[in-house]
Amino acid sequence: MASTGYEQVGSLSVNSILHGFVENELLPAAGLDSLQFWQGLESLVENFSDTNRELLRVRDLLQQRIDDWHGLHDGPDFDHDEYVAFLRDIGYLRDAGEPFEISTDGVDPEIARIAGPQLVVPVSNARFALNAANARWGSLYDALYGTDVIPSDGGLEPGSSYNPKRGAAVIAYAADFLDRAIPLQDASHADPSDAAYRAAGSFVGYAEDGDCRRYLFRHHWLHIEIQVDPTHPIGRGAPGNVSDVVLESAVTTIQDCEDSVAAVDAADKVGVYRNWLGLMTGELEASFEKGGSEMTRRLNEDRHYRDRDGKEFTLPGRSLMLVRNVGHLMTTDSVLDSSGKEIFEGILDALVTSACAMANRRQDDRLPNSRSHSIYIVKPKMHGPDEVALTNALFAGVEDVLGLERNTLKVGVMDEERRTTVNLPSCIREVRERLVFINTGFLDRTGDEIHTSMLAGPVLPKETIKTQPWINAYEDWNVDVGIRCGLPGKAQIGKGMWPKPDEMKQMMDTKQAHPEAGANCAWVPSPTAATLHAMHYHFVDVGELQMRLASRPLASLDDILTPPLGDPAGLSAADIQAELDNNAQGILGYVVRWIDQGVGCSKVPDISDVGLMEDRATLRISSQHMANWLLHGVATEEQVMETFRRMAVVVDDQNAGDPGYRRMSDDFESSVAFAAACDLVLRGCEQPNGYTEPLLHAHRRRLKDLS
Repeated sequence: MASTGYEQVGSLSVNSILHGFVENELLPAAGLDSLQFWQGLESLVENFSDTNRELLRVRDLLQQRIDDWHGLHDGPDFDHDEYVAFLRDIGYLRDAGEPFEISTDGVDPEIARIAGPQLVVPVSNARFALNAANARWGSLYDALYGTDVIPSDGGLEPGSSYNPKRGAAVIAYAADFLDRAIPLQDASHADPSDAAYRAAGSFVGYAEDGDCRRYLFRHHWLHIEIQVDPTHPIGRGAPGNVSDVVLESAVTTIQDCEDSVAAVDAADKVGVYRNWLGLMTGELEASFEKGGSEMTRRLNEDRHYRDRDGKEFTLPGRSLMLVRNVGHLMTTDSVLDSSGKEIFEGILDALVTSACAMANRRQDDRLPNSRSHSIYIVKPKMHGPDEVALTNALFAGVEDVLGLERNTLKVGVMDEERRTTVNLPSCIREVRERLVFINTGFLDRTGDEIHTSMLAGPVLPKETIKTQPWINAYEDWNVDVGIRCGLPGKAQIGKGMWPKPDEMKQMMDTKQAHPEAGANCAWVPSPTAATLHAMHYHFVDVGELQMRLASRPLASLDDILTPPLGDPAGLSAADIQAELDNNAQGILGYVVRWIDQGVGCSKVPDISDVGLMEDRATLRISSQHMANWLLHGVATEEQVMETFRRMAVVVDDQNAGDPGYRRMSDDFESSVAFAAACDLVLRGCEQPNGYTEPLLHAHRRRLKDLS
């Protein structure tokens, strides 16, 4: 059970767990004064809470007006032009204003110049957080050998020990990649030499570690290291004694305090903050057992080389880390205001995560993160330019509290809510001096799409929604607007997550579409996936492509404002039930770990036992989809509940090997997780913008109180 003790600090009541962390760990590491910090938090709460509260009221008001409009325009075949005019009249859709370009400066090359994979990881899990930070460099040999990119038949099976035939296939695959990415003069990577390496135009440096020589190449600003070691078990029999090929992989990592974590009280929040602080000080460690041995994970050191002239230089050994705060909606019991109410969690996140990052700014000589001394914060779930303006003002307030220069705090705006999408130029304008990132994401964006148009009619099945004009227009619009607003060379334009960490061949066959769309980063679920996806960026010059895309017509806003509605009469009873089964199983599989174990992100088997990386975005789309079909009579409440009970058995069986798992189907009445999953659908229409956090937090707190 979380501590209920509070310390009185000015007009604020601060949970004793948070108070102790700030006083004993955060402030000494960041070099901050206690009075400065707490008075600063008090001023931020006083200055921004009313605005935050009013903007949430506007969200509800606009949604109610849209609901009322659809109530007066029965059916999905409403007049589109009339609908768009209505959205303009109520202030939902704003005029984009005059053209402009962002003026963000002090941006690290990992964001401004280098296109590559981006990892997103729950910072609450120290081992995951460290693995992600260390995924800046990854072994291509390991990534190929351990995944289905290399077939597992015809004698190529991985097995329990090294398979030389599979190893030879890996070496051949890597050599073919190198020949295409960094070709040698009058030679092939299938039969390389020292002279051929050094003569290559992409060769930029080398290093020697005992018998191992490391040749460094640069292509599209990404580095490739070829390791040559005749004494290594692999290099001994490999052409040119190449023992490994190491790719610069996860150039940036988002350390997440939001959708992939389950932080419902002060104890949880401090766990999140402590790990972020540990990453910033370089002191975070994670010990675990692997292969019968105790191992400790720490942050990697930088990598050292000599250039062609023998001059030493250094490359970062870790991803550039951004931190994702929570949005504007939720409050936290970590701090109570003068009236005893929980403060907005986003205000606390902004101050604490920024203060943690200040600890890194004090150590240029040891494991630096931003070499430009910027602090990168991704802000999710903002609806429209006024909410982005609130974030801009809040960040300026945090800078004043911490004594930072204006625009030290850089912001990533997640384009995953419809009111942000349709007003994206205006949103970017509000943070034009600190913007470093925009992105797209199917899951949250579709969840908001469904909730916004909940009363318009029944939506299509989820897979069919992906084929509708609005989603392609949304993806192109994000790139088009980003380019027109001057992001190339200053900020990232990102694409969404590959959700199947075990399906790497499928990822390699399809995910090159993200850099080909003009995105200079895209999310991957693991360090291995980052190394494999890095190959795609060697085949697409994203910067050059963005220059060409700048002249194409802007994507259709009319398409974006066409909800993915459909006639359920075209669906068979079996089709409807299959969709319900898929949604219910996914909801239960994720929620049972969130509620019972406090796990906010994990690989959850789907209804076909394919492991999918799930976080709250998946939950939002699935629960809103079921709520929509229930509202419009595509399914009945009895059918929904029968589906949940039947799928609970499936999920229980899928988790049978987990000794800490609590079965839902043994006693539905007493299962808090089962009740939470059902609530997300049965009460889905009334949830603010379809978000899952309010119900998840309430049920998780209830379970913790019972424990």
